[in-house]
Amino acid sequence: MSAKDAPPPLPDPLLVEVADSHTHLDMQSGTVEEALVKAAAVGVTTVVQVGCDVKGSQWAAETAAAHEHVHAAVALHPNEAPRIVLGDPDGWSRQGAREGGGDAALDDALAEIDRLAALPYVRGVGETGLDFFRTGPEGIAAQERSFRAHIEIAKRHGKALVIHDREAHADVLRVLDEEGAPERTVFHCYSGDAAMAEICAAKGYYMSFAGNVTFKNAQHLRDALAVAPLELVLVETDAPFLTPAPYRGRPNAPYLIPVTVRAMAEVRGIGENDLAEAIAVNTARAFDY
Repeated sequence: MSAKDAPPPLPDPLLVEVADSHTHLDMQSGTVEEALVKAAAVGVTTVVQVGCDVKGSQWAAETAAAHEHVHAAVALHPNEAPRIVLGDPDGWSRQGAREGGGDAALDDALAEIDRLAALPYVRGVGETGLDFFRTGPEGIAAQERSFRAHIEIAKRHGKALVIHDREAHADVLRVLDEEGAPERTVFHCYSGDAAMAEICAAKGYYMSFAGNVTFKNAQHLRDALAVAPLELVLVETDAPFLTPAPYRGRPNAPYLIPVTVRAMAEVRGIGENDLAEAIAVNTARAFDY
C-alpha cells in the first residue's frame, strides 16, 4: 500500500464527543464496527449514514437499525435521478450500465425512499438537491423533480432535509423557497460563500462543513464559517471523500473529524471544546435524536 492509499493516523481525541453529520460507511474499507470503534476512540460517537440511491438508502436504514449510534438519511442523489430516468450507459454510479426507465422508474424509486423515510431509525431525507457539475442540461428536469419530491417527503415525515448543492446555489435556494423548506434543513458539505451563509442563517438552515474547509484554495468556505451562527454549524467527513489537510487525497473516515473540528475552531477563534459542544447539540437538534 502506498503512503497515498494508507489511512491517516488517529488524531488526538476530542474531549467533547461529537457527531459526523454525513458519512458513507458503505464506500469505506473495513467493517462498520471497525469504523465506529476507531471513531469513538477519538470522541466521534455518533454518525449519520447517508444513502445516495435505493440500495444505499436501504443499507443505511438497516445499518442504523443495527447500531444505536448510527442514524440514517435516505434519498436519491441529485445525479442518480437523471440516471434513473435517462439511463447510465457508463455505469458511473457503482451499479453497472443501466437503461433509462423514464418518469415511471423515478416514481418507483421515490416511493421506496418515501417508505424508508417513515422508519424510526431514518432521521433525514438526503442527500438530495441539485448538481450542475456532473449533470448537464438534459438531466436538470429530472433532478429538480426529484428534489421537490424529497422536500415533500421530508416534510410529511417530519425528517431533516439533507442538501447536496454543487454549482447550483441560486437554484437550490429558489426551489426551497418555492416548495417551503422543512423545519430542519442541512446544507451538507457547505460550498457557498459568506454572502450565501448569511442567506442560510436568515432562513435557519444548518451548514455542515467538511474537510475541504482546510484546503488552501477554500478561503470562501472559511469566510462562510466565520459568519455562520454557531448554533447552525455542523461538521462532517463525507468520507471516503474530502479528507482534511494535511491528509488530502488519502481515504477519509469518521475518525478524522477532530482534524476538521480543530481547523474550524481556529477559523472561529474559539476553543475546540466550545466548538465541539455546539456541534454536538446542533447535530442532535438537526436530526432529532
